[in-house]
Amino acid sequence: MPREIHPPKTLAHTLASHRVWSLISEADRVALEPSFQSESIDTATVVLAQGQLHTRLGLILGGEVNLIDPDLGLKIKLQPGEMFGFGATTQLQLTTWQAKASSRSVIAWLQPEVLIALCLRHGELAYFFPSLPVNTPTNHMGTPGDEALNLLSTPIRSLIKREPITLSPATSIQAVATLMRDLRVSSVLLVEQAHLFGLVTDRDLRNRVVAQGMDISRPVSDIATLAPMTVAANSPAFEALLLMARHNIHHMPVMDGQRILGMITTTDLTEQHSTSAVYLAGDIYKQTTLDGLKQISGRIKQLQQHLAAADASAYSTGHIITSITDAITIRLIHLAEAELGPAPVDYVWVAAGSQARNEQTAKSDQDNCLVLDDAYNETLHGAYFKAFSKWVCDGLAACGYIHCPGEMMAMTDQWRQPQRVWAEYFRKWVEQPKPKALMLTCVFFDLRAIHGKTELLDDLRQQVAQQTKGNSLFLAHMVSNALKHRPPLGMFGQITLQKGKEHPNTIDMKHTGLVPIVDLARVYALAAGVTVANTHDRLEVSSQAGEVSEQAARDLRDALEFLGKLRIAHQARQTAQDTPPDNYLPLEELSNFERSHLKEAFSVVQTLQGVLQQRYAGGRF
Repeated sequence: MPREIHPPKTLAHTLASHRVWSLISEADRVALEPSFQSESIDTATVVLAQGQLHTRLGLILGGEVNLIDPDLGLKIKLQPGEMFGFGATTQLQLTTWQAKASSRSVIAWLQPEVLIALCLRHGELAYFFPSLPVNTPTNHMGTPGDEALNLLSTPIRSLIKREPITLSPATSIQAVATLMRDLRVSSVLLVEQAHLFGLVTDRDLRNRVVAQGMDISRPVSDIATLAPMTVAANSPAFEALLLMARHNIHHMPVMDGQRILGMITTTDLTEQHSTSAVYLAGDIYKQTTLDGLKQISGRIKQLQQHLAAADASAYSTGHIITSITDAITIRLIHLAEAELGPAPVDYVWVAAGSQARNEQTAKSDQDNCLVLDDAYNETLHGAYFKAFSKWVCDGLAACGYIHCPGEMMAMTDQWRQPQRVWAEYFRKWVEQPKPKALMLTCVFFDLRAIHGKTELLDDLRQQVAQQTKGNSLFLAHMVSNALKHRPPLGMFGQITLQKGKEHPNTIDMKHTGLVPIVDLARVYALAAGVTVANTHDRLEVSSQAGEVSEQAARDLRDALEFLGKLRIAHQARQTAQDTPPDNYLPLEELSNFERSHLKEAFSVVQTLQGVLQQRYAGGRF
């Protein structure tokens, strides 16, 4: 029987006596009535199909409607006066449930834009609509920095607000300060023979001139930052944001080849200072105590929440979140040296695991090590570096990066060694790939220098790359070890959920989702002698080296991005609910569309694991 549209005969009475709609005035209710559209629906009719609940709000005037999750077999009965759909059904169920009439029913429909406008005028109504979009001003689950963070995909070129202000390096400090005051700018560029020479900011004038009583008639080149870091005009805003966060800088020249296009500042990128990566990193470097760093580290979850709401890619989110970990680590190193004195020999503090790969989220432990100069002498220097590494590792733990359960940290004697010892570690792991050695390689083949003499690590990585490139015996063992992490797909391609008491009926997005891709990319990189650590970048470079086809590498990158975004969104939802973030994703959080793509992503990984297994079959014997 076709559906018939009827005028709302009982709507006025329902609105007047309703718990929610009675909150607004009678005049507002009368004005609202024409916006509702009433519909009579037959028994057993699907009112809104799965994935359609978000399209409109339904108010039940008569009959009974069931909300059903067809995949999980869940059902909720709704009575007259109850609402469902846009705004009313919780975010957790909005995309995965459907509405079905269990008796002949009458439903009054309201379009999303009408509800949003109404909540803007009557802020108290928003309380009753928990799934209003995050960009609705009345929804306090929203994130104020989202608009700025959407610039992640915007070209830097489009953010330049004025022509570059340039001066000769020979210009006097006083003349530069006067020009900056008159033009109301915070920086100028120094140019000589059409080439960028340096950069001067208002901070330079304050710290290097006024504070030190410098003669203002001297040339401005005396206080300038020479050969400043730059960003290409066609780069995404994300790249500038990341560079500024990593290096704690607030001004960056924008270049089109050798031509200067203008200047970009942190305020051009984001106005939400308290949770943007740049300002968070800036606050970190200002801290003089561990307590101060602990307070700031608590804002990382909110930063990830904002990035998720802004639909930032998993790739960019990983880099941004990791840049904050790097900043905290470096600041802890500074504080440790202030406490213990300067290091007696050169060293480099090295991140391992997800930090090394720039793939951290708000849920991360710490993996790190120390590579010391070969001038290191245990008798003379051992006590210092033991205390130093413990200070930093304990500080990271206090900031929320828990101690590595496997003790793969610089505070462990085994992982705080001279370069020559590290070279011997890697040689043995490659030549004698026993189970424990293979486990260690999964951590320590992903390394990135954080602070100190980076050449110590660079030299080491080049040696390792030469040892692993084309080493079929070692690579066969690495493949065998990698295949211990399998995607959660059953025999007939269905998703298999975790069983047991801890995190039942969930998907472990880390160990069965992302780790299999990380492991594949690591094998490709080792086979190609590639030294980059980030998984996305490893896949790209390894395909260029011929270790994996371009199509397979592209499929894995897409799967990595999709799975990464699901994990980040899951953790963002947990943060919004004041729940500690984890990696265990309930299937009911996903829409039908997402579940379908999840199966495809797992299938891609499963297929390429099989290809790699066949390639190195028999290589261990």
